[in-house]
Amino acid sequence: MASTIGEIVIPKMRWIIDLYQSVRARTMQIVAPLEIEDYVVQTAEFMSPPRWHIGHTSWFFETLLQTYQPGYKAYSEDYLFYFNSYYEGFGERIARPKRGTRSRPTVKDTVAYRKHVDEQMIGFLQSLDPQANQVADSDANAAAVVSLVRLGLEHEMQHQELLVYDIKHLLCDQYDAPLKTAPASSVKVEGMAEIEGGLFWLGYLSQVQRPKAKDQSLLDYDFAFDNEKPAHQVFLQDYAIDRAPVSNGDFLEFIRTGGYQNFRWWFSEGWEVVNRDGWGAPLYWELHEDEWMIRDFAGLHAAESKANEPVSHVSFFEASAFAKWAGKRLPTEAEWEKAAAFDPKTRPQGAFPWGSDPADETKANLFENGLWAPAPIGAFPAGQNSYGCHQMIGDVWEWTTSDYVPYPGFKSEFDEYNDKWFVNQEVLRGGSFATPQLHIRSTYRNFFHAHERWMVSGFRCAKDI
Repeated sequence: MASTIGEIVIPKMRWIIDLYQSVRARTMQIVAPLEIEDYVVQTAEFMSPPRWHIGHTSWFFETLLQTYQPGYKAYSEDYLFYFNSYYEGFGERIARPKRGTRSRPTVKDTVAYRKHVDEQMIGFLQSLDPQANQVADSDANAAAVVSLVRLGLEHEMQHQELLVYDIKHLLCDQYDAPLKTAPASSVKVEGMAEIEGGLFWLGYLSQVQRPKAKDQSLLDYDFAFDNEKPAHQVFLQDYAIDRAPVSNGDFLEFIRTGGYQNFRWWFSEGWEVVNRDGWGAPLYWELHEDEWMIRDFAGLHAAESKANEPVSHVSFFEASAFAKWAGKRLPTEAEWEKAAAFDPKTRPQGAFPWGSDPADETKANLFENGLWAPAPIGAFPAGQNSYGCHQMIGDVWEWTTSDYVPYPGFKSEFDEYNDKWFVNQEVLRGGSFATPQLHIRSTYRNFFHAHERWMVSGFRCAKDI
């Protein structure tokens, strides 16, 4: 048995070291255009300073070193306090709204801390490779470390997306984003796809929905969060779902017809938020001389010039109000996942709408595309599903009407990571332009409160048939 485990761990250890280095480098690439003053600013209590992100993601790996590397001593007790996020089991921590109230540790010191953790982690991982060190720890221990490092890298990819959100809220078009030109729409996407009901396996099926690896010997894509498991059967009625996300043009019509002024479209709590916070359009929309404009990383644009792009930065309340106004509703997460993953012709479920091939720049607008904004609807025909639905992966996270609750039979795989959040939040699916390619799949469950819209959130509608 030991030799069998070792055969798996050795190549995966080499791959995990390469992945560790590339993911950690990407975080620093995101913050590279910032000025030193930008690193410490917290624009709202629900945001975090960039300095905190680069320290917290290092803190995560230092907790692993403290557990698994014999004789490791904490770099700084103060850092353990400041860079902890919400993990009660790891001791006291600074409150989230106060992360921007401290000037220390300095940015320079935080980067030094990050480099220290990286050096220790690489050395530690190399020591666990049996071919690099004949007195390495047991294969079983190495396998446990690899699993935790992979979780830590997925965690860092989440924070890379959060960094994009925080930098946009802080600087928006003042940030020197390395923008690439968006592809043009090549097909017209319209109407709704009708999807048959019946029993459907909801959740991550490792032997079915594991994406193909670029190198099959590495098994590098065999990962899903615990909240995506276990796969279980649900029954769906027949339904229809939009082939395209709701666009800026669609949402502009909702605004112009008084959507934000008519209580009939809104949940009671949503209507209270609209009036309390003075909402009249999505976040980052500005009214200039009676014309709605959208500000993004590239500047200020007329909303009409972006009419064919998915609307973004809308809350669950806004998405639900639009759907009711349009005579539709939001899909459940099971309806969304079936549309994204099921092929009615071949019957199997894929990791992505297009099948099991890895995500790339031809199929979806994800972080590696470098657009830093949603792409025009119809720009990625290679990524459509078997029902003709486009851009279900990338561009914008899509709200569903499902509460974020554990699946039947759920078992936590890491305390306080997902299990503590199963209350008062809604599920979003599909990823955004800020999501790394390796991080996303059709079964991924994101979650936010119904009023939140600082993330890259959009939606598509559904209806009963």
